Amino acid sequence: MAVKYKIKKGDLVQIIAGKDFNKKNPKTGKVLKVNQEKGRVIVEGINIVKKTVKGNPQTGEKGSIVEVEAALDISNVKVVCPKCGPVRVGIKIDANEKTRVCKKCGEKL
Repeated sequence: MAVKYKIKKGDLVQIIAGKDFNKKNPKTGKVLKVNQEKGRVIVEGINIVKKTVKGNPQTGEKGSIVEVEAALDISNVKVVCPKCGPVRVGIKIDANEKTRVCKKCGEKL
């Protein structure tokens, strides 16, 4: 069974570890996809890798090398709050409704 993570598609996240980590100028990006089963996320513009694409002579397509975003481990990213910056995410339950909130300021994410 897959673990439930608090990072969702469309969240703004900051890289806190890995190949693209930079302490002085931290990189941020929007989450494009979350894989709950493997615990991985794909972030826009982060962890770019080169991938070869095979050509198809019947349709006239040529083979090439393209740059795509690869998956990162979900533990290497942190959600960015508009007020506080990178924060942990908490869950608040109000009238049978769950909302994700910032752990520092309590603002809804």
